[in-house]
Amino acid sequence: MGLMGYYIIAGVMFLVGMIVSNRLKSKFTEYSQIGLRNGLSGREIAEKMLHDNGIYDVRVLSTPGELTDHYNPENKTVNLSPDVYAGRSVSAAAVAAHECGHAVQHATAYSMLKFRSAIVPLVNISSQLSQWIILAGLGLMFGSANPTILLIGILLFSITTVFTLITLPVEYDASNRALAWLESNGMTTPAEHDKAADALKWAARTYLVAAISSVATLLYYILLFLNARDRE
Repeated sequence: MGLMGYYIIAGVMFLVGMIVSNRLKSKFTEYSQIGLRNGLSGREIAEKMLHDNGIYDVRVLSTPGELTDHYNPENKTVNLSPDVYAGRSVSAAAVAAHECGHAVQHATAYSMLKFRSAIVPLVNISSQLSQWIILAGLGLMFGSANPTILLIGILLFSITTVFTLITLPVEYDASNRALAWLESNGMTTPAEHDKAADALKWAARTYLVAAISSVATLLYYILLFLNARDRE
């Protein structure tokens, strides 16, 4: 069986990921051309959402790049790409509010965010070592397969898979918080709100593809392990 199945899974998921990513970029480009009726920038939207949620110790910063927006819980910063930070569009409002959704999660000790943050050190280790240990377990590095080593590699890889699965509720919850705030505070018109929801929907799908890809890969590795064990 070898790694041919892995390459097939990786190839299929790469194509799906590219399709979703390109769709996401096209959606954000489209909605970045639609100005908000209230005229607020992404920075202003972010600061207002933070303050409305009683959060005054989080800074809103501009960060280089495209779609590089993120919330950093370590230094309590909402980092917005230039087009979002200064933009006064539906896209800017959606992204800024979404990242502030993570800040609200942090401030309210949202359990899934706490869990995801707690396993980050383990994920960093597993992402660096798991593939090499799996290759060694399959006998592709030293010429002799070892199911025990393969199992260790699979257990390490499973940590990464758990991380991608935990990320899903974290991202969907942040989007739900963002959309609820945008609507309840009159930040968007009904038409703008629908477009903001559509943009965040496609953003969430990138995380969904990553999770499906990781689960499929993990299941394939488990199948390789079972076959290797049966041959002993």
